[in-house]
Amino acid sequence: MVSTQPRTQARTRQPAARPRGPRPTRGYRVFQVVNAVVLTGVVVVTLYPFLTIVARSLSDNAYIVAGEVNLVPRGFNLTAYRVVTSDPTFWVSYRNTVFYTVVATLISVVLTTCYAYVLSKRHLRGRTALVGIAVFTMFFTGGLIPNYVLVTSLGLKNTVWAIALPNAINVFNLLVMKAFFESLPVELEEAAAVDGLNTYGTLLRIVLPLSKAMVATMVLFYAVSFWNSWFAAFLYMDRQDLLPVTVYLRNLIAGATDATQTGGGLGSAGDVVQSAATIQSVTIVLTILPILAVYPFIQRYFVSGVMLGAVKG
Repeated sequence: MVSTQPRTQARTRQPAARPRGPRPTRGYRVFQVVNAVVLTGVVVVTLYPFLTIVARSLSDNAYIVAGEVNLVPRGFNLTAYRVVTSDPTFWVSYRNTVFYTVVATLISVVLTTCYAYVLSKRHLRGRTALVGIAVFTMFFTGGLIPNYVLVTSLGLKNTVWAIALPNAINVFNLLVMKAFFESLPVELEEAAAVDGLNTYGTLLRIVLPLSKAMVATMVLFYAVSFWNSWFAAFLYMDRQDLLPVTVYLRNLIAGATDATQTGGGLGSAGDVVQSAATIQSVTIVLTILPILAVYPFIQRYFVSGVMLGAVKG
């Protein structure tokens, strides 16, 4: 008699095997540990001075002089900030800095992009000479006095062009951007030429839309450079109302040092004697604050742009 009951399968279902990649070697694990330790040390070394500066800018002078301020403010005090920001000249200098940075960055990015795009063309006659001229300026300059005579003779003193034009092209940025343009497929430009685009149309409508990360990186590099620059304005600007905030803060540091040494006042707040350390801390914080506010928004472009320009695919 045949049983109508279904057979019970004796098989036991095995769990699906997970795909396994190659196991990291011992040397690679050691590298990961060393890399984590080194990067953590870099972060600590970078953040520690900055946090100390912020704490000192918010601390009372007595604690700063006694050397009791480290990472945490002692005797919370905003007097130094009021001294700096209550001066109308400070805001005029800030406005000048924003104007100089925007104009100089725009000029530098345009010139660097055009020069790098030209150098990326291997069929260009004289390409080697143009690259050599650019690289030559990395190691040799005309000197301070010839540059001053040149800027003065061109009538650029007390203008934004004295800051923007002498440093319009950074050769390192130029070479990075050149390497990025060389990594773009040649077929894209050939197709654009077949469609009737000339060189300028190809650059504006094909190349630049594919280079947003690189252009954003160049904007970051140049903006930080011009924002922190003070010597060119100190050298070529004679009028007080044209000085950028970096020169203003430099003069304020010098005035704070003199006031501390002589026991005198500082600026319009002569009734309060601020230590040089407090004023220096405040100036550093106020100078880098705009860059810190802008940097997080373009950090992703910075990372991808540098990688694209440094590694040729």
